[in-house]
Amino acid sequence: MLTCQKSLFSLSDADHYLNCAYMAPLSKAVEAAGIEGLIRKRRPALFKVDDFFDEADAVRERFGALIHAAPQHIAIIPSASYGIATAARNLPIERGQTIILAHEQFPSNVYVWQRLAQEKGAEVQMVAPPEGPNRGQRWNERLLDAIDNRTAVVSLGNVHWADGTRFDLVRIGQRAREVGAAFVIDGTQSVGALPFDTTQIQPDAVICAGYKWLLGPYNIGLAYFGPCFDNGVPLEENWITRKNSEDFAGLVRYQPDYQPGAVRYDMGERAHFTHLPMLQAALDHLLSWTPRWIQSYCQQLTAPLLADADALGITVEDAAWRGEHMFGLRLPPHVSVETLKANLSDRNISVSVRGDALRISIHVFNESADIDALRAALHAALQPATA
Repeated sequence: MLTCQKSLFSLSDADHYLNCAYMAPLSKAVEAAGIEGLIRKRRPALFKVDDFFDEADAVRERFGALIHAAPQHIAIIPSASYGIATAARNLPIERGQTIILAHEQFPSNVYVWQRLAQEKGAEVQMVAPPEGPNRGQRWNERLLDAIDNRTAVVSLGNVHWADGTRFDLVRIGQRAREVGAAFVIDGTQSVGALPFDTTQIQPDAVICAGYKWLLGPYNIGLAYFGPCFDNGVPLEENWITRKNSEDFAGLVRYQPDYQPGAVRYDMGERAHFTHLPMLQAALDHLLSWTPRWIQSYCQQLTAPLLADADALGITVEDAAWRGEHMFGLRLPPHVSVETLKANLSDRNISVSVRGDALRISIHVFNESADIDALRAALHAALQPATA
């Protein structure tokens, strides 16, 4: 059983941070790795050629272990939008084909497809959730029904970023393969906290920003690019991603060939001597805790809150169709979500409003006092109106 890991973080007992989907706090170990990286830069003469490669490879190995993928298929990227754009650049799409997205998914996984569709004469089709009960199950069914012989790409998250609704990636991926469509996943709001296995899901690409559930710093992320991308074209023409780039003396012998696998998609200046050690330390946390036990911990922690939901008139997605680390609370119609958020802020409770949901997102640094504070605030705001 995984226990509370708050002691590994520098969070104040006065604050109730239920907002990891917004930005994860840095653990003390991740912070220390960043400080050490900054100190190293004081004496650049100490950097060796291997330092430009070994730390990147160590991060690839750890992320590969986390998602059950070979390290050679892992690229180091600066952002989710960069990874999605890389995938879009290398996927064939023709006039009249469709790109399937989930309704109101995160903009970084929308804008690039809108532009591509405009350029190619294709159509972006956003699949909306239904109203009423069994929302998650029926939304998944709508997505499956939308995928047909016209579909070129299916691109969505494992969970919806606004309310945590979970998508059945195994079934959706299978359907995409049946019609010959590419399957691209934005794992930013799930990978690290929710178990993810590329051998079961068989995606073509998985894109993850590093500063949320990977617990890393801002401006670095990781991506899985499957075999269909092995001979693709990157967004940048990096020197370090070319064949024989380890030979610094020979860099002017320009190479037409890239390093094998997904390394060709690495961002410029990927050998970041502060960000890479920080991300490595963060991944070490996740591999030690494991996403499976993170989910179990979150489930136990939020059980009292979710048990209150019906009595308070709050709607929550069915357990089978949400992640335990992140979910949306939909309030009774007479309650202003924004007003409630402001009231929560006055109590030092940090959450997000996304769409029409109050988004709660927790991790192993949270404890029962955080949930109790939220429960008390919800009871104070909602009980008088429901009495």
